[in-house]
Amino acid sequence: MNALPFAFAYPAILGALVALPVIWWLLRLTPPRPKTEVFPPLKILATVLKREETPAQSPWWLTLLRMLLAAAVILAIADPVFNPRTNSLAAGGPLVLFVDNSWATAPDWERRVQTAEALIDDAESAGSPVAIAFTADPTNDAVPGTAAVARDKLRAAEPKPLLPDRQRAFEALRAALNGTKPGTLAFLSDGAASRDNETVVRDLANLQPAELRLVEGDRAQTIAITGAANAADAMTVTATRLDTAAASQLPLTAQDAQGRAIAAGSVTFQPGQSVATGSIAAPFEMRNDFARVSIDAHATAGSVHLLDDGFKRRRVVLLSGEAGDEFQPLLSPLYYIQRALQPYADLIEPNSPDLATSIPDLLAQNPSVIIMADIGRLPQETYEPLQRWIANGGTLIRFAGPRLAAAPADDPLVPVTLRQGERALGGALSWAEPQPLADFPNFGPFAGMARPTDVTIKRQVLAEPTPDLAERTWASLADGTPLVTTKPISAGRIVLFHVSAEATWSNLPISGNFVEMLRRIVQLSRSGGVTSEAGAASTAEALPPFRLLDAKGVLTTETGTARPLIPNAKAAPVSNFDNPPGLYGSEDGFTALNVLPDNAELKPLDTAGVTVIRAGLIGGETWSAKPALFLIAFLLLLADSLIVMFMSGAFSRLRPAARSAALIAVAIAAGFFLQPHDLRADDSKPGDDLILQRLDNTHLAYVVTGEQDVDNISERGLEGLTEFLTYRTTLEPAPPVGLDLTKDELSFYPIIYWPVSASAPMPSTAAINRIDAYMRAGGTVLFDTRDQFSALDNSGGAQSANGERLQQILANLDIPPLEPVPSDHVLTKSFYLLSSFPGRYAGSPLWIEARQDNRASDPKSAASADGVSPILITGNDFAGAWAVDENGTPLLPTVPPDEAQREYAYRAGVNIMMYMLTGNYKTDQVHVPALLERLGQ
Repeated sequence: MNALPFAFAYPAILGALVALPVIWWLLRLTPPRPKTEVFPPLKILATVLKREETPAQSPWWLTLLRMLLAAAVILAIADPVFNPRTNSLAAGGPLVLFVDNSWATAPDWERRVQTAEALIDDAESAGSPVAIAFTADPTNDAVPGTAAVARDKLRAAEPKPLLPDRQRAFEALRAALNGTKPGTLAFLSDGAASRDNETVVRDLANLQPAELRLVEGDRAQTIAITGAANAADAMTVTATRLDTAAASQLPLTAQDAQGRAIAAGSVTFQPGQSVATGSIAAPFEMRNDFARVSIDAHATAGSVHLLDDGFKRRRVVLLSGEAGDEFQPLLSPLYYIQRALQPYADLIEPNSPDLATSIPDLLAQNPSVIIMADIGRLPQETYEPLQRWIANGGTLIRFAGPRLAAAPADDPLVPVTLRQGERALGGALSWAEPQPLADFPNFGPFAGMARPTDVTIKRQVLAEPTPDLAERTWASLADGTPLVTTKPISAGRIVLFHVSAEATWSNLPISGNFVEMLRRIVQLSRSGGVTSEAGAASTAEALPPFRLLDAKGVLTTETGTARPLIPNAKAAPVSNFDNPPGLYGSEDGFTALNVLPDNAELKPLDTAGVTVIRAGLIGGETWSAKPALFLIAFLLLLADSLIVMFMSGAFSRLRPAARSAALIAVAIAAGFFLQPHDLRADDSKPGDDLILQRLDNTHLAYVVTGEQDVDNISERGLEGLTEFLTYRTTLEPAPPVGLDLTKDELSFYPIIYWPVSASAPMPSTAAINRIDAYMRAGGTVLFDTRDQFSALDNSGGAQSANGERLQQILANLDIPPLEPVPSDHVLTKSFYLLSSFPGRYAGSPLWIEARQDNRASDPKSAASADGVSPILITGNDFAGAWAVDENGTPLLPTVPPDEAQREYAYRAGVNIMMYMLTGNYKTDQVHVPALLERLGQ
């Protein structure tokens, strides 16, 4: 794609350079400087007749300046281009574009589109068909077609917050080609291997293209966070990068649930290092509020690591079979447990030693974990509430001891069947020496921990062998006997340490591994607490999508086609087409799913054994020097003019004040022409032509939120309503207008549609004040939360994120009391007869100004405007139902799919517009008979 590093677009123009010697000779001549003489006419004539003047020679430096000016103009006309792109597609087959649109392509996606469009243009010039496939799309229609179809597919594509599934895309491409050999096959790659031993480059080469190109972007932008752990004194963050050439230090930012930065840290890469670990130091209470960790200045889904309930502080109840001895605290069963969990959890101890009364009281506080140290028998009435608490998601951790060893074998709160008595040195079930621990299995919470070499076990309780004992063992001794066992019960679990919680049976409680083991088990529990009441939510159920990441690392409420996440206790979930990265669950509790799995490593794409032509993206590499050369020529011309004026004495004949003013004027003019941006009359406010255009036509207006998807739907939705109004009514509105609330004039529009988005920036105080003034002056704002919820009805419980943002906006506006549209309101009959106002959804009412027949009108309130409500609020997504493409085809389906609902959505839009434009006219028509009767007609 890149041929020579430098070339001229019009090389024939360079032939003018041979004329530079002639230009040199001509430019050396300059007219003589005028001489000032006192008026004696005869003396002047005598001087003229006495000698003949010849032109003088200009200084060599002035001649050189003029030569440089001429050379700059010639070179600029020749248009020198650096890294020019040439049409070099291979013939003999279609152009095939194999495009990565993964999370790593988000920073330079526009350049990737430009590169692909340039290749499509070349194919169109050559008359070759084009096939295109995207690796982050679940399906691909890669059949070779026209260049126009390929452009449409390219413009409709966008980067996804996913790893590329190149094998799926390749299979679709191979089936579409059906044995046809490509001409040029361009692989626009993100540069990273999507999985180990990936063979996509060799697979593409097996298609036997005449030319295989590998087009890559800037690898330095491909950086991702692959793990975050809440350690005792800081949060450790693991990151990986693709470009390992140079050392790099990246800033890290931790944000809370509202998106506010509350802590910072850094991660440092050494040369040649692809994986590095950094930290964010903060108090544990602050780290408990972390909702996400991100790498500054890298706006990708991979540079963001979402944190879920697993990082939050738990409430842990501590129960012991015996009271602690304050004179010998090291012998207390709870001493080491308290020291291990105190930095990570809120610890609760019973106020009464009577477990029959203390356990129900403790369960009423909704703990996440209950730890029992050497408790054998519990009061009978406590088993049922404890079992309900576990089934609803609680985690019970038990430690062995003499009491548990003597407990009945049918204890329902023990994960395995225990043998009576304990195994000890010198006993019948004994070993010759204390036993060390075996390696931790690759499942369970201890997976990945190194085997502790300094821990030995002297005594333990034994489990009866069962077929599933190995699957329920999280840790074991070197001889294979279980040390930590577990049993899931509905949404909760029971965990048993087969040793005591103090150091009499083993030295495990005094080792550092004990702290990490307890912390990992506690982190498995539910953070929000668990109740023993029946009907509590179960964490084993599928989790619906709550917030999803886009390719730029922004959480959005748009869930699209995402499916609920099914928890898997044996393996961590992995993001895919059905479960894109984001938060799954609800506001009460959620699970974070990130782009890359934990401890993943970015590796370059494997091209070994394959001949590829490497190329870069266009846009940054290819650039023309023509503008710079013309600017240099203009500056040289300006300098030459000033020098000639000085040499001719133009400034010396001016008075001092005039001379200074002239110099200032020249400087201002030069500064004006050298401005980097053009100044336009409409930069600060609209010009007269635009004002007249807006006044002569009725425009539907919408608020520009800054989110491209939301703004596109708003524009297309109002365009669809405009077409419907033109077709069904005598009103013929002009195209819709997007408004910047801080700058644009609002009084030109009868109604402004405002799509509320929680992920968009909060409007400024100035914007809120302008909207308030607009409503006071008689304008109407239609707020649409687009989530089907009734944002003003608090009886239903929690609000949506968009509803909360709407409440924040309304809190700063002076609005009248609101009510759902009454059945006899003029809005229901302003054009069509309607009983409801559906949009894309149909479950939210339309809120308007409440009737105040018996209330005095406040002239300062927005509610006094001509009988028309200054505010309308819905959650039914009107613009989504109205939105159409250029062919008039609806862009979004209604929920549920029903074209009759879309028709009524359009009718609702017509009624709203007629209500805006006619005001109380329709209402007055109801009283026409009474008015005529009073007039005696």
